[in-house]
This record gives sequence, C-alpha cells and structure tokens, in this order.
Amino acid sequence: MGMMKEFKEFALKGNVVDMAVGIVIGGAFGKIIASFVSDVIMPPIGLLLGGVDFSNLAITLKEGAEGVEPVLMKYGVFFNTIINFIIIALAIFFVVKKLNRLQEKLEGPEEEEEVTTKDCPYCLSEIPIKATRCPNCTSEQ
Repeated sequence: MGMMKEFKEFALKGNVVDMAVGIVIGGAFGKIIASFVSDVIMPPIGLLLGGVDFSNLAITLKEGAEGVEPVLMKYGVFFNTIINFIIIALAIFFVVKKLNRLQEKLEGPEEEEEVTTKDCPYCLSEIPIKATRCPNCTSEQ
C-alpha cells in the first residue's frame, strides 16, 4: 500500500502534470506545423522552383516487382521535415522570447546590489571600497 501512495504523490506533483500537458500540447502543435509546412509553405516554394513537389522527390534504390514495393530513399520528405523543424524552432523561440519579456514586466526591474568592496591592485585581496590603504599589503589606494 505504501508504494501506491508514493506513486500517487509522484503522479500528482505539479511538475509531472505540467510536463504531461506540455507533451500533449506539443504533439498537437507539431501536427499543426506539419500541416502548415506541407499545405501552405511547400506549394509556393515548389512553384517557385519549377513546380517541384518535395514530398514526391525520391531516389529508387531497388525497382519494384510483382507484388513487391520498390525501395525508395525519400529525400523530399526529409527536406519537408527539416523545414518543419526550423519553423517549429522559430515559433518556440518567439513564444519563449515573448514570455520572458512578459515575466520581466511583471517582476519589475532588477535591483542592482550596492558595491561595497574592491580588489587591491597589488595583492588582489578584497578590501572595503572606502579604504585608503590595503590592510593586507599596506599599499595606498
């Protein structure tokens, strides 16, 4: 019974639930981006490059026979996946950047610590900023 209680505490911790929600939303976001790339971005790019459909680009490694599929290296799909990744990375970058700015506005400006010490240029020991002589090497400041 102790193990079930431990598991329940683990599963219901805020960070585990937050992570699960993030994974589900990330999966849905990935599908939206994949559709955006294949249905919105790639057709105009293919049109600009002479009507090329990247998802159909492939190298035949072995011809197909009766009832046997050909072996293809689908580099066009790989190209679409790379563009997908770049768009997702940019979208995440802009979202995180916006969230950081919002968080800075909510927290207010950072308070700078008052400098109360300095380093002695001769012995490199830390001394009070108002000191006129180093207590370690007795040099004048």
